[in-house]
Amino acid sequence: MMSGPDSIKVMIVDDHDMVRTGLRTYLMLEPKFQVIAEAGNGQAALDFLDASSSEKRPDIILMDLMMPGMNGIEATKAIMEKYPDMKIVMLTSFLEDDKVYGAIEAGAVSYVLKTVSAEELIYAISGAFKGMPVMTADVSQALTRGLRQRTAQAGDEGLTEREKEVLFLIADGQSNKEIAEELHISVKTVKTHVSNLLMKCELEDRTQLAVLAHRKGWANRT
Repeated sequence: MMSGPDSIKVMIVDDHDMVRTGLRTYLMLEPKFQVIAEAGNGQAALDFLDASSSEKRPDIILMDLMMPGMNGIEATKAIMEKYPDMKIVMLTSFLEDDKVYGAIEAGAVSYVLKTVSAEELIYAISGAFKGMPVMTADVSQALTRGLRQRTAQAGDEGLTEREKEVLFLIADGQSNKEIAEELHISVKTVKTHVSNLLMKCELEDRTQLAVLAHRKGWANRT
């Protein structure tokens, strides 16, 4: 079945020939999809993108997770750094928390298990094309657990004791003036601490600092 000019261009990246054949067969049944390329690992996928003009690149990449050479997470990160508008759907048999979180952190729009039906896969690809994440409940739960594990392992970001005190008070909703009064320091000094916190935590505003503090349990003072 030939696809029209407005079809969604798909690239399949998987190290198993039979998997690629099966996926291509599924997608050929849908007139809105056009499989334009295949690759056996992440490096081959990246090489294809680098060698292609923008018109020849896919709209969606179906990316396997475990592959020789460059795996799916590494490939997703590398591709998103060079082609930030690319939409990647991780399609895998693995549901480990760290793999789910790692894939989404790398830039994948969705994380889909190979046990899904053809209809569910088509729905996930269509959603990814629109920038809409599609995940089953078990994948979402794994993502949440992975996030908790990663933040728990992240430590205190190298914060000083005074910076921690300021962060605690930010999480409590106190203003710079209130923080200055409680810690017996100047407002200017508080502002300096806030700036350092934003830089160390790689965040943009104090609201994000408060969210981070609560998420890591740093706001639960006794």
